[in-house]
Amino acid sequence: MIFLSKFPFKTQKTAPKVSDNRSTSILLQAWFIRQTMAWVYTYTTLWLRVLEKIKNIVREEMNNYSCYETLMPALSPRELWDTTGRWDSIDVMFHIPAANNKEYWLNSTHEEIVTPLLQEFIKSYKDLPVCVYQIQNKFRNEKRAKSGLLRWREFVMKDAYSFHADDEEFVKYYEWMKQVYMNVFTRLWLANDTFIAQADWWTFTDKYSHEFQVRLDIWEDVIFYDKTNWNCFNKEVAPSLVWVQNQLESELKERQDIEAHWVIWVDALVKTLGIPAEKSTKTMMFETEIWDFIVASVRGDYDINTLKLQKILWCKLLKLASEEKIKEITWAEIWYAWIYNLPVWVKLYIDDSVKWLTNFETGTNKTWYHSINVNFGKDLAIPEKFYDFKEAKEWDKNPETWVTYEVFKASEVGNIFPLETKFSASFWLTFLDENNKSKTPLMWCYGIWVSRIMWVIAEYFLDDVWIAWPEKVSPFTHYIVVIWEENIDKAVKFSKILNINSDDILIDDRLSVWFGQKMSDAELIWIPNIIIISPKTLEKGGYEIKKRWNKESELVPFSF
Repeated sequence: MIFLSKFPFKTQKTAPKVSDNRSTSILLQAWFIRQTMAWVYTYTTLWLRVLEKIKNIVREEMNNYSCYETLMPALSPRELWDTTGRWDSIDVMFHIPAANNKEYWLNSTHEEIVTPLLQEFIKSYKDLPVCVYQIQNKFRNEKRAKSGLLRWREFVMKDAYSFHADDEEFVKYYEWMKQVYMNVFTRLWLANDTFIAQADWWTFTDKYSHEFQVRLDIWEDVIFYDKTNWNCFNKEVAPSLVWVQNQLESELKERQDIEAHWVIWVDALVKTLGIPAEKSTKTMMFETEIWDFIVASVRGDYDINTLKLQKILWCKLLKLASEEKIKEITWAEIWYAWIYNLPVWVKLYIDDSVKWLTNFETGTNKTWYHSINVNFGKDLAIPEKFYDFKEAKEWDKNPETWVTYEVFKASEVGNIFPLETKFSASFWLTFLDENNKSKTPLMWCYGIWVSRIMWVIAEYFLDDVWIAWPEKVSPFTHYIVVIWEENIDKAVKFSKILNINSDDILIDDRLSVWFGQKMSDAELIWIPNIIIISPKTLEKGGYEIKKRWNKESELVPFSF
């Protein structure tokens, strides 16, 4: 048990305004956290106790599925990252030059460490599958903060890595781990609003990864959810079918070229040309890693989703084409290079949002000019195929079911994604199969953002005034308020016979603090059970207990 008279951290009278969410301010007011520098925080005793309880829940569920805990170093040498080719490709790593001409990184992920570690032990198919995990501080050189405590430069994460002999085993284990994660979020009281969303991990595989997203108004991600089949997508990969209304016109008009100097944005086009945004087009030009020149066009009120376009093109790199390259191919300045009048050899991709347009606008590949009343089959050849690479909007439908998505904000608390053979092949990790043939194992990676979950819980269980901690992760389960010094011994005696762990008891024995302040602090720290021992309650033969989910307190008889 802890006595508040000896506790070094004191609450503040008012909550500092430091971010766009109340929970961060309350955590600072209640002395759960203190900021050390931008996006780096110190955990006080209260916050650390919440963290450790979450860690234990995660640890128990991982161990139940024969995952084995390790602790890998936070520091790693450059040569490991050179082996996988990632030293120059990850821009959020903290780079540490050393006096001995060595270079190191503070790790945000541990594929480069775990793979050579397991290489020593994986020799046969009989050694597979195997999964190891750790709960460790990670480091990311974030450029900017998001939503208070959502993204930190130093954070606590559970990361696990599994190795498999074949695809069948690979997929089976993946489904198991999804259930492990849902078990964790169930125990944390988050499961009712936790969604498994498809996301992108194009770096390692053409398959989708999955994110565990908690519906939350203070948000990092936008989720598209189809209630009819429970399919859930991060906005970055959400397939979308455009809502179509009054786009087709019976009369196909004659194309006109309109001179419009520096009219280049959709809003300006709408105003200058007198057309609705959904009658315009937006075109961008790209180059791939093999120097393919790509032209992509979408309806003017949408944006191009480059991740979706990359999957269509099956390319790893997609960068905007240079002004010089665009002018060389289209003979027009960059803002007037569009889909009309392109050279026939150019690879043109048109989003299906444009499919049903008639008499629409596009650039004409002639500087200062736009074309209106453009039509497929008349001014443009009808494409053999239309694609979906638009960034989905909230009124869009799921192309599979034609059902309008439910769209909401969410925060990612976990992820699962396939690594395929990216790392095992890089380190020449092999095993002998049943036929004594050498094979490369497949890998999965599984992450839970432990320190972020603390913030999500704080924000998710925020009531009208305070943070309403669930009992399983509350820093303490019982807060005993003592009135008068002679009652402190009674409080200690009482706490020893409670049928709970004594570490979960906080005794407010402060003699210089009035009862009103003690109750105010009990509300601010928000411990589920408040017990009051005072001359008044003792006179009535017991103690007063208030459970936080009940409005009224209860007098419980007890003989001291």
